[in-house]
Amino acid sequence: MIAELQCIVLDCPEPARLAVFYQAVLGGEVDRPDRRWSRDADWSTLHLPSGLVLCFQRVVAYQPPQWPDPTRPQQFHLDFGVPDLDRAENEVLALGARLLDGGSGRSWRIYADPAGHPFCLVRH
Repeated sequence: MIAELQCIVLDCPEPARLAVFYQAVLGGEVDRPDRRWSRDADWSTLHLPSGLVLCFQRVVAYQPPQWPDPTRPQQFHLDFGVPDLDRAENEVLALGARLLDGGSGRSWRIYADPAGHPFCLVRH
């Protein structure tokens, strides 16, 4: 095992509003203090009773999916918590991932899986 699932991140135009929507659907606590993330107008979280965390990230020019139009497909990305970013990067690259943004000095890096879906490795 290389990593553990840390959260599921949904892109959207209004993070706080979407967090409240999902709270009404699933329960949980919106924007609970968590050392893994800072909260601001561009990022909101929902800690679910099951322990899973949904995160909502502002995208300025967000284009929502249009089911079932393949030119505007459903999209999301996964964040995986890892103890050592460099080691985890080497392992996922060996499995066929591609580095999209190494972000110097940050605690996370962005990759594409072999099919092109983005995911992040986040130091925990």
